[in-house]
Amino acid sequence: MAIKADFHLHSSYSGDSQAPMEEMIRKGISLGLSQMCFTEHMDFDFPVSTDTPAGFFEVNTDSYLYDLLKYKAEYRKEIQVSFGIELGLQAYLTGLQSAYTNAFDFDFIIGSSHLCKGRDPYDALFYEGRTEEEAYREYFSSIIENLEAFHDFDIYGHLDYVVRYGPGKDKNYTYEKYQDLFERILDLLLENGIGMEINTGGLRYGLKELHPCRKVLERYREKGGETVTVGSDAHRPEDICREFGRAETLLKDCGFSYYTVFSKRTPSFIKL
Repeated sequence: MAIKADFHLHSSYSGDSQAPMEEMIRKGISLGLSQMCFTEHMDFDFPVSTDTPAGFFEVNTDSYLYDLLKYKAEYRKEIQVSFGIELGLQAYLTGLQSAYTNAFDFDFIIGSSHLCKGRDPYDALFYEGRTEEEAYREYFSSIIENLEAFHDFDIYGHLDYVVRYGPGKDKNYTYEKYQDLFERILDLLLENGIGMEINTGGLRYGLKELHPCRKVLERYREKGGETVTVGSDAHRPEDICREFGRAETLLKDCGFSYYTVFSKRTPSFIKL
């Protein structure tokens, strides 16, 4: 496996994971990783429900960093452990998002769309009363709004995340159907120096492709995009690096010779 860095990982500091950070690190070492970046959830103003009480997706960043620095030092001879965050983007939260990204010396920031106009695509109600295509178009349109409002992050995470949860998932989903929106999204990424993530986690939801679908990645490369990180979106040790061989093949097939890692918000390119 040429890819030796997993740049999308969650531990028990994320509300939807119970995995101890040290257990995740030990698993990464056993898999032969040279670097792993924790990207705990920070989703401000996430809708409160029975399953997601207030603050459920808001990491205690000071406590998270304390443990990360402890393990970073303890395992420094075996693996590089990096300090990241997955920031849930919403256009109206630009001021809060900016204050947060400036408050800590992150190595890496993923910007992700877990919500669309305050609604969760995970919830079946998001699709009720309209076609799947209408719901997907609203989601991709919200990414454009996010990118136009805020761009202090390094990579856009799982760009077509919504297809994990749609009624037909990605069965009827194609790049061409949403080409007008994707072209604008890709242009905004490139204009603002934001890269893209290959996220292998979607396969665990029964998708036929990785995030994003192949054609989005091809168009990003055709437009001159070069910055691509690879992340498993693992919330358990057993999912670290899952399907990285497939991600490597996809990168090469789309014309990439390198994958990207970050340190102190600065990219480095590693040959495949």
